[in-house]
Amino acid sequence: MLDVLMPNSVPLELPPPIGFFAAWGLGLTMGLTACTVTCLPFMGTWVLGRGGNGRGALRDTGLFLLGRITAYSLLGALAGALGGWLAHALGSGVGHVAIGLASIAAGAWLLLPERRQACGAMRRAAAMPPLLLGFSLSLTPCAPLAALLAACSVSGGGIEGMGYGLSFGLGAALTPLLLLLPLLGLFGDKLRENRPWLVKWARYGAAAVLIAVGLRKLMMV
Repeated sequence: MLDVLMPNSVPLELPPPIGFFAAWGLGLTMGLTACTVTCLPFMGTWVLGRGGNGRGALRDTGLFLLGRITAYSLLGALAGALGGWLAHALGSGVGHVAIGLASIAAGAWLLLPERRQACGAMRRAAAMPPLLLGFSLSLTPCAPLAALLAACSVSGGGIEGMGYGLSFGLGAALTPLLLLLPLLGLFGDKLRENRPWLVKWARYGAAAVLIAVGLRKLMMV
């Protein structure tokens, strides 16, 4: 299955079936390494553009990780129920489309006027960009995800596959982003202190970056 998601990679042997703890450990290795490198540009830009403090950044990080756990649980369930078809679907570029749309949506939200962002409905809607970024970035083809889907596809059903996906997601949630993003939020808060003009430019700059990266992802399909 790895050759479908990552055609140029070295074949990965994963003896089926694996246990839930092994799936958790597989997710942990990804959360401590590849997850940080892949996700920090998106979430770091969002946190700086959002203009909150460390507490707000931690909340957004939690929403982001919730999106990832949800995605891996769903992917595990689908792989358990559908077998190898899911790997072919992810290898077709659907991950790039999802990431591109989520990134553009996050950038568009940052472009909204501040008075609209402050209303009750829009404050609640602000939870969606980090949640969608977490969900979509989980669709990025990589060796640990291919190993997870391979194990889920021979697990015997969607329920057990979901259990593998959930275990994997909980392991991946233990990431340096839990520390880095709140620190980045604190840094941004201090940087904007006594510089009200910087708030607008940081928000618009972050929006432009997220939209540009999103468009680039869409062009990769």
